[in-house]
Amino acid sequence: MTLTPAQLDAYFARIGIAPPARADLEGLAAIHRAHALAFTWEAADAFLLRPGAGDVDPRRAFARMVEGRRGGWCYEMNGLLGAALAGFGFRVTRLCGGVRRAEMGEMAVGNHLSLRVDLADGPWLVESGLGDALPRPIPLAVGAHEGGFLACAIETADGDWLRYVNHRWGQASSFDFRADYSDEARLAGMEAFLRTQPGSPFTGALAVMRHFPDRIESLANRTRRTVTAVGVETREITDAADFAETLGGLFALDLPDVPVLWAKTGEAAARGKQAA
Repeated sequence: MTLTPAQLDAYFARIGIAPPARADLEGLAAIHRAHALAFTWEAADAFLLRPGAGDVDPRRAFARMVEGRRGGWCYEMNGLLGAALAGFGFRVTRLCGGVRRAEMGEMAVGNHLSLRVDLADGPWLVESGLGDALPRPIPLAVGAHEGGFLACAIETADGDWLRYVNHRWGQASSFDFRADYSDEARLAGMEAFLRTQPGSPFTGALAVMRHFPDRIESLANRTRRTVTAVGVETREITDAADFAETLGGLFALDLPDVPVLWAKTGEAAARGKQAA
């Protein structure tokens, strides 16, 4: 699953950098960071229950995110990044992981796609699909890692599972993975469930996230959340025009049916308050 030379040219234009000189750690870090800053993590189509939205095929992610100038969720964010890295010459393995497997157990496996990239000095974890994860490669080994104002860690879990522990302000606390576990059928099945079923968190609430050099912005239904070095600030969006401007401006998304999104996020937020 790789991008062609012509697709790579379009991809680098989209993320706003020239191709690195070499397929080494410096080049990997440059591509990873530019990807994280250029694309918005979003699952709006799943929230709208749009037929056929989302896919584990990087070719569809390319069409959606590069040509269509949309964002994506883990299967698309990491799927496109992995295909671009492979096309550039990196050795990439798609990992079948589980967000919140620590609490949910094996039913979580497949709800997350992550990436392993093998360099001369060993394997590295490359993660842009969690939405607000550390936007740089980290050694695929147990230990703590920092980048700017964010810090994460890889810890041992049960058996041969490893656990990526997100920073303290992360929307998802962790995901589990095995360094050599790739299961495309499991990923495809979970992607379809998360995109279509009422039990999915993505069909029940709007989720949008984007990295900036000095902060992470997110939108959960109508609540905007800003993470910086000093902590977290939240504010409610109470106006439909502000909602549309936030999506189109701050998150750079040309989303379909924004008035429908506005109405549906109000319903979802009301359900959340009732449940609390």
